Amino acid sequence: MVEKARRSAVESDERGNPTRQWEVFVRDAEDDPMRHVGSVAAASGTEAHEHASRLFGWYAADVWLCPADAVERYSTRGLAETAEERSDEAAGDDDDGDDDESEEPRVYKETAGASEVNSL
Repeated sequence: MVEKARRSAVESDERGNPTRQWEVFVRDAEDDPMRHVGSVAAASGTEAHEHASRLFGWYAADVWLCPADAVERYSTRGLAETAEERSDEAAGDDDDGDDDESEEPRVYKETAGASEVNSL
């Protein structure tokens, strides 16, 4: 049995921009699931759609927008304060390299070799 990830609420960050933030979700084809691709800053939904379409959705069948302040974020880790912290995490910059037991494994014995992932 796999232990469920322990997530906690992530405090909203101001992102340093006074303009309203919008989370962008796209669907590449009709039978594909929606996926989060990023965020844009815009004063209105119409303006956000224009930005999102140019940046992320020029090829997408669907573009959905959600005000970022309406999104509740839960994570197994907090948001990185700086770009350096994010790049350090991505590079796996561990002091001793033995922190594997605190991280959730990405492949489980039950699903190893499975070719398809079901999403909710």
